[in-house]
Amino acid sequence: MDENEKQIELQDFFKALSDMTRLQIVGLLLSRPYSVEELSALVGLRNSTVSHHLSVLSKTGLVCARGESYYKVYELDFDAIQDKAQRLLSEETFATFAAGIDLDAYDREVLEAYLLPDGRLKEIPSQQKKLDVILRFIFKDFEAGRQYTEAEVNEVIAKYSEDIAGLRRDFIDAGMLSRDKRGSVYQVVEPESQSM
Repeated sequence: MDENEKQIELQDFFKALSDMTRLQIVGLLLSRPYSVEELSALVGLRNSTVSHHLSVLSKTGLVCARGESYYKVYELDFDAIQDKAQRLLSEETFATFAAGIDLDAYDREVLEAYLLPDGRLKEIPSQQKKLDVILRFIFKDFEAGRQYTEAEVNEVIAKYSEDIAGLRRDFIDAGMLSRDKRGSVYQVVEPESQSM
């Protein structure tokens, strides 16, 4: 089964369980098998409507039917459900839905909104997520692992904004820069150790 088929099967699985009546039927079938007539009486719907819901559940492999005397009874197919859950509800399957999405689109949108044509900031965003984008953008001008004096840090920030003290504090709060006890030497924190 290729990734596209897995995605379609996963969509069908969730669609089958997105209806309250079908969830009621699954809940009832947890206790024992039922015929269409029994389920119709229990959920208060016509036989044809219950048959439709059972058909949807059967197509997704959640329910199977077997003959019992004069009736066809429906039961949950626990083995199929377990197999489907292991195959479809995995990290890898869900990750395929995000494949091909431009992960930098939000950052570009924020930068377009907050940067002037010369690369300076129009203003500093008040929302943390947007501020994080701005900090990452400016942070590329710092050399990893290098120590900076406060004047050197100010020089980097001044290329982007007049609010040097505010942005310097934001870099420290974000864990991108650390400051020694005297406050005169700043250390660039390696990206992998940041909690952004």
